[in-house]
Amino acid sequence: MADKTSFTKDEWTLLLKSPMIAGMAITAADPSGLWGLLKESFAGGAALTKVAADPNANALVKAVVADFSTSEGRSAARDGLKAEFTDSKPADIKTKSIESLHEVSTLLTAKAPGDAAAFKGWLRQISESTAEAATEGGSLFGGGVQVSDAEKATLGEISSALGV
Repeated sequence: MADKTSFTKDEWTLLLKSPMIAGMAITAADPSGLWGLLKESFAGGAALTKVAADPNANALVKAVVADFSTSEGRSAARDGLKAEFTDSKPADIKTKSIESLHEVSTLLTAKAPGDAAAFKGWLRQISESTAEAATEGGSLFGGGVQVSDAEKATLGEISSALGV
């Protein structure tokens, strides 16, 4: 089983950022206003909370969530996200997110092959939950679709990047 000591500081930071990046790719693919942004952000946070409470969750996933729950882990993730995405437009955020998820996939395959499938599946699940969190293309009073075509396409790109 891989853990924090299996990775360099930069590699571990990439893993810490990856749950947020999985959600950001979807949000950037089809921005859905303030309420949609909040709902989609909460979906990613709920995924972290769910893993923390799941005794059967993959050990590497749990290690990332545990480290993220510390102020040091959150700071590393936040600083890494700032460095990568500051001043980026939504299309750039989506592209950079997909590239980062591909890096995560490559890293996991190389350094944590026994944990790779579970970790990649977890990231894919975060992106799906984010896509389903807010209705797209409607108004404040309804309408729209649960997952937009842009989000569906991005989910496909995420699956390809992660190799799942």
